[in-house]
This record gives sequence, structure tokens and C-alpha cells, in this order.
Amino acid sequence: MPSNHRSLLWWGLLISILLLAALVVFFRAAHHLEEPVEPFEYRAINKAARSSRTAARPDPAAPSPLPPTSISLQLIEVPKLELASQFLRIWRVSGPNICGALREAGIEMSEWKAASMRNRSYECYFQRIYERDEVRPVSSTFVKVRGDEMGDILEIRAKIIGPTTDAQGRLAPAVLRIFEIIVKRACWRDFEDTLASIQNLRNVEYERFGSYLSFTREAGSANIFNFVLGLKATSNSQVKTKSYFSTERWLQMPAVLPRASSGSARARPYQPIALNDGTSTRHDPGSSRNCG
Repeated sequence: MPSNHRSLLWWGLLISILLLAALVVFFRAAHHLEEPVEPFEYRAINKAARSSRTAARPDPAAPSPLPPTSISLQLIEVPKLELASQFLRIWRVSGPNICGALREAGIEMSEWKAASMRNRSYECYFQRIYERDEVRPVSSTFVKVRGDEMGDILEIRAKIIGPTTDAQGRLAPAVLRIFEIIVKRACWRDFEDTLASIQNLRNVEYERFGSYLSFTREAGSANIFNFVLGLKATSNSQVKTKSYFSTERWLQMPAVLPRASSGSARARPYQPIALNDGTSTRHDPGSSRNCG
């Protein structure tokens, strides 16, 4: 009996301890459920504020930002016109200049003016009829230089009907002089070899590096010759080169470049170079006499 009584006492004590532990756990859980949310939110906000202050604090080990540097003018300057003339076929003479050169040679070219009131193209021309029948000229010379208001040449054409020749059948020097002036003032030296064919009234069609020259006998007539000289920049190389040297491809520079770092050249004002297919050179009267 005493042993049974002692066993019951232990079991009662163990059950009491377990119940007490269960009550403690229960009351703790209930206390956490009733706790307000604000302290947790405040803790999150305070933590975020501390993180932002830490990020804003400069890191003493981080490298300092690079100082501003000036860019050399030579790296961003637009291509120069004299370089364009080496890589791109352009007119090196203006329409008014070549018309004036023909007049100086005794060929009565008209002044450079608009073709008509409704036409934007400009031109100068020469026409002389030496002999004609009742319907058409049987001996005449016609020359036309066609371009625009700025003086840029688009094309030069000529037609000779019944040309005067010498005993060897060569073109008279007075008429040959017209083609010599046109070809030589264009400053396309690789075209000058065609003058021998023109003098001997032989057909020649020459196309090279974005330009063309044609002197051919008119079909169906043994005594009419047509001459054409102009640009034909349609090849891939010519189109790409023309695009590269175009001013529309290059941004305007500031009026004054920033001063370079120590030891560099002094900043100088930027003067943009006009590059509109070489118009600045074509309008120089001296350029029509000197191919460079």
C-alpha cells in the first residue's frame, strides 16, 4: 500500500507539471497574438532608413570620379574638302566659271541664269547655225551647261551637226577648243585621253569613278555628233564616300572647345567647313584654272 500511494503521488506531480507548462505556452501564444502591429512596422521603417543612410555615406575606399577631359578637335572635325576631292568625283569648277572660260575663248556663251520662270534649273548655252536647209540646220554647233542656282553643274551637253574638218578628217580647231576647255576645266585628268577620239570624230564612251563622258555619232546620221559629260555617282563606293563627306552626317561643334589638359594646345574657336559636294571649291575662280 505505501508503494502504491507513492506511485500515485509521482503521477499526480508529473501531470501537474505538464498542465502548468501547457498553460504557460498557451498564455505566451495568446500574448503574441494580441500584440499591436505598429512596433513591427516602425522597426521595418527604421531598418530601411538606416540602410539608405548607409548607402548614401561615401565609401572612403571607392575611387573618385574621373575629371572632365577635352576631346581633340582633330578627332571630331568634319572631313576636309581637299580630302573629299581625292576620294569622291566632284565638279571642281562651277557653272558660271566654265561658261566664263568658254566666253574668254571666243565662244559666245550666254550668262548663267534660270532656264525659265517656272524652272529651277540654271544654264548657259551657245548655239550657232552656219548653214540650214528649209527644215533643219545642216551645219551648226550647240553647247549647254546645266546646273542649279548655286552654280553646281549637273551636266554638260553639246551637239555638232556637219562639223568642219581638215584634210585628214579631224575636227576643226575652233570646235575642238570647246571640248578641250570643258574636259580640262573639269579637272578629271583621266578623261583627257578622250580628246584624241573627239578630234578624230570617233565614238568614245568613258565611265570611271562616278562620272561619264560620251561622244557618239547619232544613230541614223553620219554627220551629227552628241557629247555628254556629267556625274554618275551610283556605284556603292561612290554613294558611301559621298555620304561620309556630307555635312548632314556630322554634328555641329560648340563655338569654343574646352581647354585641354596641361601641356595641350590652347583652345581655339571652331570654324565649320562647308562640304556640299565641294561647292566651296567650285565657286573659287582660281580653282577653275588650277586642278591642284
